Amino acid sequence: MTATAARRVLLAAPRGYCAGVDRAVIAVEKALEQYGAPVYVRHEIVHNKYVVKTLEKKGAIFVDETEEVPEGNIVIFSAHGVAPVVHEEAKRGRLASIDATCPLVTKVHKEAVRFANEDYDILLIGHEGHEEVIGTSGEAPDHITLVDGPDDVKNVEVRDPDKVVWLSQTTLSVDETMETVDALKGRFPNLLSPPSDDICYATQNRQTAVKQMGAEADLVIVVGSKNSSNSVRLVEVALGAGAKDAHLVDYAEEIDATWLEGVSTVGVTSGASVPEILVEGVLEWLARHGFEDVETVTAAEESIAFSLPKELRRDLRAEAAALAAPSSRADAEAESSGSSRS
Repeated sequence: MTATAARRVLLAAPRGYCAGVDRAVIAVEKALEQYGAPVYVRHEIVHNKYVVKTLEKKGAIFVDETEEVPEGNIVIFSAHGVAPVVHEEAKRGRLASIDATCPLVTKVHKEAVRFANEDYDILLIGHEGHEEVIGTSGEAPDHITLVDGPDDVKNVEVRDPDKVVWLSQTTLSVDETMETVDALKGRFPNLLSPPSDDICYATQNRQTAVKQMGAEADLVIVVGSKNSSNSVRLVEVALGAGAKDAHLVDYAEEIDATWLEGVSTVGVTSGASVPEILVEGVLEWLARHGFEDVETVTAAEESIAFSLPKELRRDLRAEAAALAAPSSRADAEAESSGSSRS
């Protein structure tokens, strides 16, 4: 068999949009439909260049800080979550806010508040400066200490080693997180774990799929943006699983043809904030370069869906009721007219 005939693509499943990202993107689209442009979004709604540019074309304006939103406008908070102080800023600025925080991130926020109320020292495993970490830390700044990986464990100080709990950023590498937890338990044997796993189901499933195909792949291409934590982690997981090479790209055009030299199997996946159209572009690019045989590697089936933010659901229901009212009145008038004739 020739090298060309043996060329194949292993396509990870699941990949791409998770329920939280889907909810956040739809929230911006619905807000634009409902209220018209512009709609302001604090920070990138999700960490993906294509998504942000697409929403900008539709009328979304992305800002770094709440104060940049003109008074009386709508501001949407990103899927990564915000600290309570940001909600207060919106109120002071007389802004109508829509909270598109992923429900799984909200769960971690609630855990932080609960453990802070019980006077625990909270060790938050995550990457310094990441928006999700900033938002979670803001829930209980006096109780939370950031632990940025296993090497940071030695720097941790707590008030009472018998009253410590760990939480984590939802988009981390499962393996690295548990390595950090193990190191923390070495220092604090009575370290309490959260009631449920903080790393989100989608992050875990995508990493599992990459592990399954990584050992067989000469090259893994992860579609995602460089500021997407879960996408960056997929590259690391692929290399850790045995892939000989792995790269992160936003678009197919960023693939370097020299990466394919000596390669017979290419693994393809995408981060949780990546629309499928970008993966399709990569598959088309690979097909043009001789990799037409695509085999799906399925690690899990996902059926989770989240409802829209409550603020948007409320307004959408009001609009639906208003639209239905004339029809209801017409039906009532027709019924009344029919009754009078009889």
